[in-house]
Amino acid sequence: MTTTDTEHKCKTYRNPIPTVDLVIGYNGGIVIIERNEEPIGYALPGGHIGYGESAETAAIREAKEETGLEVKLSGLIGVFSDPERDKRGHRISIAYAGRGTGVLKAGSDAKTVSVIPFGEIPPLQFDHDKILEKFRENYFDLK
Repeated sequence: MTTTDTEHKCKTYRNPIPTVDLVIGYNGGIVIIERNEEPIGYALPGGHIGYGESAETAAIREAKEETGLEVKLSGLIGVFSDPERDKRGHRISIAYAGRGTGVLKAGSDAKTVSVIPFGEIPPLQFDHDKILEKFRENYFDLK
């Protein structure tokens, strides 16, 4: 049997897209971005995991791309897999907590980036409010 024969016999599956999100502690608050792409609004930093990339590496990369910060991950908040969590399609997010260092600067698909006290965070896109709730339940020291 040739590779071509094998390829024709394989099924095609529709799978969720893996993503990462981060709760980043920085200067006494939580880092929030304002998205520059649909869906527009406030969100935690994060994005898609690249092919061949670990979730941890993707989280650190996305943090740098969107916020300008170097991030040291301090723990896993949880996995968020509700098929309705993202209007763009089924995505599964692996959410991390971490500490940011460096200079805060919006980049990538972030229109703005801000540090907001935990109790003053505005409503967020996707299910990021649930990620923050889970973070609060399992408080990670981000000071």
